[in-house]
Amino acid sequence: MEDVDDERLHLERVAALDIGKATLEACVRVPAKANPARRAQEVRSFGTTKKEILLLAAWLSEQQVEVVVMESTSDYWKPPFFRLEAEGFSCELLDAKQVKALPGRPKTDKADCVWLAKVAERGMAAKCSVPPEEIRRLRTLTRYRRHLTEERSRERARAEKLLEDAMVKLSVVVSDLHGVSSRAMMEALIGGCRDAKVLAQMARGRMRSKVGALEEALDGAATFSDHHAFVLRMMLDNIDRLSAQVDKLTAQIEELIAPFERQLAQLDAVPGFGRTAAQDLIAEVGVDMSVFRTAAHLVSWAKFCPQVKQSAGKTKGRNSRGKGNRYLAGLLGEETVSAGRAQTRIGARYRRLSKRRGKGKAQVATGNTLLTIAHALLSDPTAEYHDLGAGWYEARTQHRRQVATHLRSLQRLGYRVTLEPVDEVA
Repeated sequence: MEDVDDERLHLERVAALDIGKATLEACVRVPAKANPARRAQEVRSFGTTKKEILLLAAWLSEQQVEVVVMESTSDYWKPPFFRLEAEGFSCELLDAKQVKALPGRPKTDKADCVWLAKVAERGMAAKCSVPPEEIRRLRTLTRYRRHLTEERSRERARAEKLLEDAMVKLSVVVSDLHGVSSRAMMEALIGGCRDAKVLAQMARGRMRSKVGALEEALDGAATFSDHHAFVLRMMLDNIDRLSAQVDKLTAQIEELIAPFERQLAQLDAVPGFGRTAAQDLIAEVGVDMSVFRTAAHLVSWAKFCPQVKQSAGKTKGRNSRGKGNRYLAGLLGEETVSAGRAQTRIGARYRRLSKRRGKGKAQVATGNTLLTIAHALLSDPTAEYHDLGAGWYEARTQHRRQVATHLRSLQRLGYRVTLEPVDEVA
C-alpha cells in the first residue's frame, strides 16, 4: 500500500440549496477552524420569499461563500438563483440527473443539500447554461408568443372541424381557411346566409377563378345550423383575440431585441430563418457563443445529434437523441421543413436525407446544420452567410467520382498516386 494525495477541492467555500416551492434547505461547507484539512458544515432552513432569501444571502456573506449551487427543480430554482445573483453571489445550476445520490443514502432534503455541496466542492458535475438577464426577459416573451401561436393554430383546426361537421367543405378548395375571402364567407354563414352562390361570390383576388368549385363546396351550407353559427362565432373571436395578443408581444419583442439587431440580421439571411425564427433562436441560445465552446457543444446541448450508448461492443437503444429544449426543437423542426422547400444547399440536404432516411431523421440532421451555421454566425459579428446553391452536393459528388475514376485508371497502369490540391477551389 502507498499513501496518495487527494486532489485539491474545486471549491473551498461552497453553499448548496435543496429547493422546494415553499421552503429550501441550505448547506454551507467551509474549511474547519481547528484543522483546515477538514471540513465544517452547517445546514439551515429558509423560506422562498424575498425576505427569507435576503436572510439566506446575509448568512452566506458571513460564511464568505464563493459559489452557490442548486438543482434545476421545476421553476422553483429561479427566485433564489436570480435574487442571490442580484446580491453579488456566483450561482451555478446543476442538472438533477448528474447529482443523484448514491443508492443506500438517506433521501431527505437536508441529506440532499449536503450531498449537493460535496458534489460541487469536488467539481463532479457540470453547470447548466443560464442566460443573462436581457436574454431571459426576451425568452419569456418569445416563449409566451409561441404558446399563443400554438393555441391559435389549435383554435383554427377546431373551426375547420366545425365546418366539416356542418358539411361545409370550404377547406377543400381554399388553402388558407382564415384568409380574407374565407373569413368573409364564414362571417356571412354566421349572419344567416345559406345560399352557396351568394357565398361563393365573396371570393377575392385569385380566388375568383375558383367560384365554381366554391359553389360546390358550399352547397351543404343549408345544414349549417344556429348552434354551428354560435360556436363558430366564439372560435373566430378567440382567434382574433389571440392574434391581437401575438401582435402586442411581437411589438414588445422588437423593442427588447434592438441591441441584438446585428445578430438578428445575420440569422435572418440563412434560408429557412425569418425574423421571428431568428428572434426565437436568440432568446433560446443567446448571443454569447463562449458558453458553447464549439458548434458540436451547441448541437449536443440542443439534443440534435444521436446519443450513442454502447456496452460490451453492442449499441443500446436506437441512437435516439434524447429530450432537449422543446422550444428550440419546435423552432428547428419548422425551419427545416421551410428550408426544405427552397432551392438552396440546406434545402437540398433536407431533400436528399428525407429520401434515404425519412423525414424525421432529415429534420434532425438539417436542424444540426442550422445550429452549426448559427454558432458560426453568432461567434463572429462580421460573418455573413453565403449559400452554396442547390447543386452543391451534386457538383461535389461528380468531382469525387471523376477523381476516383482517374486514380483507379493510374493504379491499373502500375502507379501509386498522391494528390495535392492546387488551391482551395480545387
